[in-house]
Amino acid sequence: MSTLVLAGVSRWYRNVVAVNDVSFEVGPGITGLLGPNGAGKTTLLHMMAGFLAPSAGEVHLDGRPTWRHPDIYRSIGFVPEREAVYGFLSGRQFVAASASLQGVPDPVEATERAIDLVELQPAADRAIGGYSKGMRQRAKVAAALVHDPPVLILDEPFNGMDPRQRLHMMDLLRRHAAEGRTILFSSHILEEVERLSDRVLVVVAGRLAASGDFRRIRRLMTDRPHRFTLRSSDDRRLARELLAEAEIDAVELRDGFLTVRTGDYGALTRAVAPAAQRAGVSLLELHPADESLESVFSYLVRR
Repeated sequence: MSTLVLAGVSRWYRNVVAVNDVSFEVGPGITGLLGPNGAGKTTLLHMMAGFLAPSAGEVHLDGRPTWRHPDIYRSIGFVPEREAVYGFLSGRQFVAASASLQGVPDPVEATERAIDLVELQPAADRAIGGYSKGMRQRAKVAAALVHDPPVLILDEPFNGMDPRQRLHMMDLLRRHAAEGRTILFSSHILEEVERLSDRVLVVVAGRLAASGDFRRIRRLMTDRPHRFTLRSSDDRRLARELLAEAEIDAVELRDGFLTVRTGDYGALTRAVAPAAQRAGVSLLELHPADESLESVFSYLVRR
């Protein structure tokens, strides 16, 4: 079980501040890193992987600094966003080179295992220069997994993958997380992060805007009304009862559903059942209408 810790980390390039006083921990499980282009995601990932020095603050893996400690690389598998493959090598040669650099006891066996994990066997002996974008991504993932590291850091790992490859890669990451690995990945596809991550980190303009389960983050947004969708045996009667509640801001009947807005998430959830009972109706469905990662991300980026 490995934990990455960032404490007051900043990184600047002359007068440009890429990361500004960021602190968080990443432990076992899958964490998604989100942010607009230029928010500092790649800079953060490179510092966590030990390839970039913080201008201020510290980055540690299990208590050891990641910068200028090459032995740390034995514990980290890193997949960069930029192309990091040699076109003249075959996929098998590329993964084998990583195995040799990592000093694994049996590089041949490790290479075959990693290639199998990413389903690259049919193309393993072809030159990477002839690979599609998705295949090159899988080759990079195989090279990152070849030494079986406890920590995986992936920058936009799904780029170029077709739907089947995406599903396979998501399943692979879930299986590795279930074995106790620490996995951090960035993605610009919100649905992937929502489906895959146990936790999200949102970086905006070089600062950490929010962290945790996105549903919990949404519920902490007290300055933004919550919307719920309800369906009952008689929506009009239920709407009248709900409007009598002081915490309910508005109700709307549309397309066979009742939409309710409130500034107090907990108050609505407590009020719905008594209101249905008073109205003499059966409550058939109740769910938040805006408790999605897309909603959370849009709010944090625009505020």
